[in-house]
Amino acid sequence: MEITEIRVTLRDEDRLKGFANVTFDSSFVVRGMKIIEGNDGLFVSMPSRKRSNGTYQDIAHPINRDMRELIEKSVLKAFEEEVESRAGNR
Repeated sequence: MEITEIRVTLRDEDRLKGFANVTFDSSFVVRGMKIIEGNDGLFVSMPSRKRSNGTYQDIAHPINRDMRELIEKSVLKAFEEEVESRAGNR
């Protein structure tokens, strides 16, 4: 499976730094991944919904570590490129 497109929308909030939509094989998109500033740096949170008991459940998520790492690495790279692009346009 190949990531064929990543679209990043920046946010200027305390911990939420942006959203990402990721397209796989030019045929399937996962929208609403969050780019979060955590205690140990940036990480990608999968899209989720709030359950009736107040907890959150992922709507879509990778099944194995290799896919999670591929998605996170790719999304964070696209995020950094978008940040640099915006800085260059000021």
